[in-house]
Parts: sequence; C-alpha cells; structure tokens
Amino acid sequence: MKIDRDGYAFAAVPAAGALMAGLAGRRVLAGSLTLSSVLLAAFFRDPDRGPDLSPLPDDVVIAPADAKIMYTGPGQAGVAPEGEWSQVSMFLSLTDVHINRAPYGGTVTSVVHRRGRYLAAYRADSAQLNERSEVRVERTVDGQQRVVVFHQVVGVAARRVVTRISAGDQIATGERIGLMRFGSRMDVFLPPTAEVAVSSGQKVVAGETVLARFGGGR
Repeated sequence: MKIDRDGYAFAAVPAAGALMAGLAGRRVLAGSLTLSSVLLAAFFRDPDRGPDLSPLPDDVVIAPADAKIMYTGPGQAGVAPEGEWSQVSMFLSLTDVHINRAPYGGTVTSVVHRRGRYLAAYRADSAQLNERSEVRVERTVDGQQRVVVFHQVVGVAARRVVTRISAGDQIATGERIGLMRFGSRMDVFLPPTAEVAVSSGQKVVAGETVLARFGGGR
C-alpha cells in the first residue's frame, strides 16, 4: 500500500512504541500500538487513479476527493466567490482516502489560506467559518476562458490543510494537489454553464467520478 509522505511520521510514532512495548513483554499494549500505526498508515493511503495513467478530456471536471455529495445547486452566499456559480459540496469521512486531486487542470492563479474555526465539516456554516485553502484555476479552451474554484475545508478532526500547489503552477485534471488530515469537506465552484453530473447523497471517487462537464467542449 502506497501512503503519502506525511503519513510516515504519524505511523512511525505508534510503531516505535509497539516495538518498545513488545521488547518489554507488554503484548496488549504492543498490539494496540501496532493497530494504531496500521490505521494511521491507512488514513494516508494514496492509491493510483485514472488520471495517473492517461490525461482526461478538456471538458471534464472530476471529483477532487473520495467523499459523499452534500449539496449541489447555486453558489451559496458567503461561501461561493463573488459572481454567479454552481456549487458542489462534499464530505470526507475518516475512512475515505484524504488525498486531494485537482478537479480541473490549468493555471493556478490564486491560492489563499484562511484561518478559522474547526466546526463539524458537515455543518452548512463550516464552509464559511472553518479554516480552509481557496484555490482558483483558469484555463482557455478554444478561445473560451474557464474558471474553477475549489476550497479545502478542515473539520473537527481535520486540523490542517496541506496544499502543495502555488499561484503560477500548471496542473493537470486529477493531479494530486494535497490532502486534509482526519475528516473534512471540499467545495467546488463552477461556471453556471457547466453541467453538474452528480447529485446529493452520491458517493464520488477522486480522479474517477465525473463531477461536471463543460457544454459543447467549452
């Protein structure tokens, strides 16, 4: 099982404790610590997905996380950027893969980290009040500019957003762009001309589930 580089430090601590407990003959403690190490490693698992093998079409916006769709509809006031947007919000449980992928490829024009609270990520106001990273990606296809914005939002257990891209970077659709630690949400904002392809309650898979399509290849 491949795990993200941030996971090694988390898994190593209980693993070292398990070794010492085992040497001291404390088998129950050693077993508990070993299980903790395995669970932490599993949290940081980083499976390969479709975009790692071949590029995606220009008109496709894909799911940036393994998650359950909580909301699809017009951009919510105080959550969406200024202007008219379609919004797709999703919740990541502790058992989901927490590696995040770019929902759409292009030029990263803005990455903003906002400090905030640590409310439960399924709460509607968490997108507005919680700590988060806000990323804007722009791309021109057939002379038409496309803009996709996405937010990585922490929750009660997820206390840190890891965003591994910066303004000016060129990214591909489905490329790994970071992760969120221990349960969180993501919000994706699309131009209203994009056709959303998911619905509330649906489970999506990062890098594989089509979140939306730009009509007419635009």
